[in-house]
Amino acid sequence: MNTLDGINIVGLTGQSGAGKSHAAKIFAASGIPVINCDSVAHEVLEIPEFLEEMSSEFSDCFDENGLSRKKLGAAVFNDHQRLSRYGSIIFPYISARIFSDIRDLKAAGERLIILDAPTLFESGVDAVCSAVVSVVAPFDLKLRRILERDGIPVELARSRLSSQFSEKFFRERSDYVIVNDESLEAFEEKIRNTAAVLKERFDV
Repeated sequence: MNTLDGINIVGLTGQSGAGKSHAAKIFAASGIPVINCDSVAHEVLEIPEFLEEMSSEFSDCFDENGLSRKKLGAAVFNDHQRLSRYGSIIFPYISARIFSDIRDLKAAGERLIILDAPTLFESGVDAVCSAVVSVVAPFDLKLRRILERDGIPVELARSRLSSQFSEKFFRERSDYVIVNDESLEAFEEKIRNTAAVLKERFDV
């Protein structure tokens, strides 16, 4: 893995519903700045050039208010080909915003950054990471969290999980794996321990 311009970028990723977002909060509370790629993606959804590209291939995902996240989610999570095409359109915009944020943090003197990225591997951004941390959890826990968080039908939640990479995939491509299979307190302790290891490894 590579180091970008003197900044150590640690990719944080994992399975939907495993607790990655909570891990990001604990990392931030531990003193490591976090770039949230979901927030960046939401900003990208407002870029006129992106919307123009989307309208030509995902016209069925638009309504009177513009691009519908609900329609888009239903369309791509049930169709691997459309999900891949959507990724090829949005990832360049996301990457441009991310690297802008990285430059800002570098200018502020930061040397270690967590990149909270659910699609870290799909976007290819893992190539610029000095390390990768993945959060995984048992299937039942992930399913329950998605149902509670998103309020979607169980069939859609199962489909979403089945469309994602397996735990084996994440384990083979990560430097650190945090397993969320105990209490919240135990999960948070694992995250804080990983934060300490990263600070020591990158001398920050």
